[in-house]
Amino acid sequence: MSQHIPATRQVEKPRFSPSVAIERFRGEIVRKSLHFLIALVPFLAAFSLTGTLFLLGFGTLFYTFAETSRRRGRPVLVVSDLTLIASREGEKGRFVLGPITLGLGAMLSLILYPEPAASLAIFALAFGDGIASLAGKVLRGPTIPFTRGKTLSGTLACFLVVFLVTLRVTARPVESLAIAGAAAFLEAIPAGNFDNLIVPFGVGLLAERLLG
Repeated sequence: MSQHIPATRQVEKPRFSPSVAIERFRGEIVRKSLHFLIALVPFLAAFSLTGTLFLLGFGTLFYTFAETSRRRGRPVLVVSDLTLIASREGEKGRFVLGPITLGLGAMLSLILYPEPAASLAIFALAFGDGIASLAGKVLRGPTIPFTRGKTLSGTLACFLVVFLVTLRVTARPVESLAIAGAAAFLEAIPAGNFDNLIVPFGVGLLAERLLG
């Protein structure tokens, strides 16, 4: 009596899903919109430095409370929903730290540096890091070794946008090139959410030295 031997099942590899790609891109847009909003900080600080620091501090503390509540099963309306949309793939089950380091980066820039270094540090955080991430996702291209997937297109986009913004603020092309180069280098460091601290700190320090 012959035995029936079942055919070996082939495990299908997961196929690319356009809906997943759209979801990831939507999350990237929401995440970087927070970066772009930080660009308003220097303009608010021009009216009231104390008031701006208070708003940043309050916003950071409120987000910390909302994210802690979400992790405990008590999501906060709107804030927790946006956090889930904007969170990266590896952050889904963890505390999402990005908005906290973003707020702290802007606050440290205002506290540590005079103008225009403080504004340039915040603009590098807002536009340089934000544009680099979007350019890397849209344009892709070759990756830079030892940066955990940072793309050359993203780094070049960071350099270009920081150069243009710095030149607009200072009208000093040589210093603008140096500051843009520093921003691109710092943004390429694979520091995760802590690049929100590294980029403005380094850019502000260099800008203060170069511009006086």
